[in-house]
Amino acid sequence: MHSAAVDLPDSPDDALAEAVVDLVLRGMWRGRPESEHRPLVDAGLAMVKGPLALPTERAKAAVSRILRISPGSAQEEQITAAYEAFLPLNRKIREVCTAWQCRTDGTANDHSDSVYDAGVRESLEDVHEAIQPVLRRLERVLEGSGWYLTALEEALDRFDDGAVQWLASPLCDSYHTVWMRLHQELLLVLGISRAEDEAREEELVTRSRG
Repeated sequence: MHSAAVDLPDSPDDALAEAVVDLVLRGMWRGRPESEHRPLVDAGLAMVKGPLALPTERAKAAVSRILRISPGSAQEEQITAAYEAFLPLNRKIREVCTAWQCRTDGTANDHSDSVYDAGVRESLEDVHEAIQPVLRRLERVLEGSGWYLTALEEALDRFDDGAVQWLASPLCDSYHTVWMRLHQELLLVLGISRAEDEAREEELVTRSRG
């Protein structure tokens, strides 16, 4: 998706840059062959814990340099507009995933109530319809971002086919997993911290409700 070289003296390789970007955006690799993560481990960009390969702080710092677009540019302004349209929907997708896992009374959702589950699915559809124009706008200004909509639609199709893990499981490219990758890339591209992100989301959600 991105081919800039890792800004580290011992890792100038474009393929390594692609791999570390993928690892950081995913948050982890699970069950990958050693041949994939070994170069990252050797470069100090990944650590292995059992079946997981996890990005190091060095990897996160490298990816923040790889993905950051030029501050003050027209591209940054356009991506920021898409990001601010994304944030209220980010709150909604969290609410959908929570509702799928827990009933309104706080008990676990055992999926025995088809009417309740259908309501959650309808809320998910509302989010999916709302994110599509945002992603189409983003695709015009952020190279490689077109895959997000395709991946979200594939996850939604699998979920509707009865594979319920495709809504929120971290062990596959579920709807929520793909969404989190999109969120992480936006933060890295724009150089926004998690604290700044949370504050801006709250501001935008409050404004939209007012």
